[in-house]
Amino acid sequence: MFQRYVAIGDSFTEGVGDDLPGGQVRGWADLVALGLAAASEAPVSYANLAVRGRLLGPIVAEQLEPALALGPDLISICGGGNDVMRPRVEISYVVGLLQQAVDRALDEGVHVLVLSGGNPSHHLPLGNLMRQRGDRLADAARAAFDRPGVTLVDNWVDTELEHKRFWSVDKLHLNALGHTRVATNVLAELGVPVPVEWLDAPAASAEHVQGTAAYYREFVLPWIGRRLTGRSSGDGRPPKRPALEPVDAD
Repeated sequence: MFQRYVAIGDSFTEGVGDDLPGGQVRGWADLVALGLAAASEAPVSYANLAVRGRLLGPIVAEQLEPALALGPDLISICGGGNDVMRPRVEISYVVGLLQQAVDRALDEGVHVLVLSGGNPSHHLPLGNLMRQRGDRLADAARAAFDRPGVTLVDNWVDTELEHKRFWSVDKLHLNALGHTRVATNVLAELGVPVPVEWLDAPAASAEHVQGTAAYYREFVLPWIGRRLTGRSSGDGRPPKRPALEPVDAD
């Protein structure tokens, strides 16, 4: 059983869409830490260095070594989602960079979780292009990470997760139910029992805004503006949990 878990990545791993009171977010990685703690007789500690908006290059350059310096026995790595949304992307570059990060963690004796995100392409403008790129990335990841010391959690092929009830109002990020679904997938792949209360989580409201003027005004145009100016939604944001801290499973 793992006792020192560190997560790195972008908004998916930070937990955007799973909103808590006070402006904080939770997310699947927090839930995985809770699941590990609930199943363990020994204390479990958890850190999350993920920052929303990050491309895979900055994730590896800025988060990987600080994560390994914490001495984890389990690290989760997820990135590339923001890369495939750019006008141009080389899938081979994304997979190669993921391989470098995985190799570095394995060299330190750390078990590696590699995750693909859920598939939002049915709900988004230019969804067909995103689906084609996501399919190529997921196919390449399956071939690259079928190896000892690595657990691949392939959320991209979870067709249930594609349903709109798992997605937040921006249609790009999972909501609380979606993050719970991903955490369930992760624990199942690790062979860790899933807390029974997760299985009875209520379905979130499925608000239909995609394609409306309000949707483009609130979500699409700001995203385009950031791309044109070279900004990111995570600029200036620190990691939400930069140090290993004990997990209270009660």
